[in-house]
Amino acid sequence: MTDRFGGTGAGVGMGMDASGTAAAASRRYRAAVFDMDGLLLDSERPIRDAWLAHAAELGLSFTPEQYLLTVGRNRQDCLALMTPHFGSLSAAEAAYEAVDRRLADSIGERGFAPMPGVPELLSALKARGVPLALASSTRHEKVVHRLKTAGLLEFFDAVHGGDQVARGKPFPDLFELAARSLKQAPVDCLAFEDSSYGAQAALSAGMGVVLVPDLKAPDPEVAPHCLVLTTLRQALPLLTNWYSH
Repeated sequence: MTDRFGGTGAGVGMGMDASGTAAAASRRYRAAVFDMDGLLLDSERPIRDAWLAHAAELGLSFTPEQYLLTVGRNRQDCLALMTPHFGSLSAAEAAYEAVDRRLADSIGERGFAPMPGVPELLSALKARGVPLALASSTRHEKVVHRLKTAGLLEFFDAVHGGDQVARGKPFPDLFELAARSLKQAPVDCLAFEDSSYGAQAALSAGMGVVLVPDLKAPDPEVAPHCLVLTTLRQALPLLTNWYSH
């Protein structure tokens, strides 16, 4: 499987050499699609910690490793994964609500902070006139609220959540929806993701993928088909190559 950048390197931070980086940077795009939690916002750790704390209060065994299986998945898929740990679907749904309350109490009106390099990258893309979409597994209402609180909502031409498609990541539905919203072909879109599930979804849609891992290391079967960076700041020097038309 050739990666969506025209090469097979794993990417910056994953052993890609100079020639591999050059191949990755040679592809041209017309739009960009971003994930949110763990990529644009430093939210994955507070959310994980809230889930672990709630499970501990209930006297349940729910480990960080078990939580990682839910990263990048939508609510429906997460409920299916969490139901065995919480005993029933209704208990898992109640846990979701309890975690939301815990996060509201701990994070409050300040919201989640942007990850390093996010404002600079989004500003640079908008300055180039690149259409931007948001494709998050989180429910649309939460996505809009979190982006608005972080001061990032205004950057996006389209915003989508996991509750707006029938199948969540790793299926391509959400990225295909984002491309349609931008009136672009998926092949002309560059996706930015932090999870392997999300990267797989974007690749399946036909997009190029920049993968910036947060909580979870990249899947070895997915990473070779992405450009893997350690921070979004590393994408800034590549914009000229990606979006020169």
